[in-house]
Amino acid sequence: MTRSQQLLRTVVPVVGAALFMVTVPYYRGWFDLNVYYGTVDDWIRHGGRIYDYLLPGTGYGFTYPPFAAVCMLPMLLVGHTGAVVGGVLLSAAASVLLLRGPLYELPLGRGGLVATACLFVMLEPVRDTFSLGQVNLLLMALVYADGGRGRFAGVGIGLATAFKLTPGIFIGYLLLTGRRRAAAVATGTALAATAIGVLAAPSASWVFWTRALWDTHRVGALDYVSNQSLQGALARMGAGRPVWVLAVLAVLVLWAYRVRRATEAGDDEAGMALTGLAACLVSPVTWVHHLVWAVPALALLVRYGHRAVAAALYVVLCSSVVWLWRDDSSGVDGLLGGSTYVWICLGLLALWPQAPSRLPSPSCVRRADEPGLEAAS
Repeated sequence: MTRSQQLLRTVVPVVGAALFMVTVPYYRGWFDLNVYYGTVDDWIRHGGRIYDYLLPGTGYGFTYPPFAAVCMLPMLLVGHTGAVVGGVLLSAAASVLLLRGPLYELPLGRGGLVATACLFVMLEPVRDTFSLGQVNLLLMALVYADGGRGRFAGVGIGLATAFKLTPGIFIGYLLLTGRRRAAAVATGTALAATAIGVLAAPSASWVFWTRALWDTHRVGALDYVSNQSLQGALARMGAGRPVWVLAVLAVLVLWAYRVRRATEAGDDEAGMALTGLAACLVSPVTWVHHLVWAVPALALLVRYGHRAVAAALYVVLCSSVVWLWRDDSSGVDGLLGGSTYVWICLGLLALWPQAPSRLPSPSCVRRADEPGLEAAS
């Protein structure tokens, strides 16, 4: 490949991504980061209570455990603008780690990292994570850097679980795959981090674990179209909580079966990807930006040779299609279109392909036994 061809392979994806980003998405103005910053500012500087604070002009407040608020205290040292810049840089760093780990599965050859990064940033969950100032990519990088392997197996998953409860399903993944020591370490780490939150904010901890955790309406209406979990889809259909509980149990059984099959085949990458899909489905609230956990599954589909399917799903996940039903998700079209991402996650979990016996060569995909993040992919 000539130098001009290499330059072209770099410039075209960057220009294409830039044009897409300035014409297609709409940005969220760091909404979630404003909630984070306002909460810790009110708590530390004005003597407020973590779960009483609401972002001015909205009904939204802090929804994570107190340990997360403790972790966010450094924002006060750099101010709001510094917090925004720091959040973007941290998410960018996490993206690089993920692109060199679970998302390295895309066999794009030389210059492939730039092309993959451009494809990655155009995904709606990734765009929203950046523009909301969300923490999804950071927690995902923690979980994948851990993966239940290595000297500190379980620590990253435990910290992510203490920060935001959704990654706790990866402790279940460790148990399903026979990594009991890593599961114990993850559980112990989560409990120790939670204890830090209790010591730092005892009254807030009591409020969170006895009341705020169980009040799903604190984060918004369950039937809002951005909620792409099973609960969101069922709420839009008017189904009650018993139906949701049964649906969650069915998905967890399916997830356990798929993970065990992947483990028997020695395919840890699939087990992690399937767990991410299950996390999106069973969480009571899965906003669109939480769907970054589904992205590794798309990368693995490419590696398995299902490129057409992966490409089609990728286009849908870039399209913001669910927002067409933002005002009215009734009818058959609302049932299908308004919960598009739910059906994608459920379909991938149910129809997950068996790994081919011959995977791409190490020149395209890093060996799973290499140290670091790649080993956790």
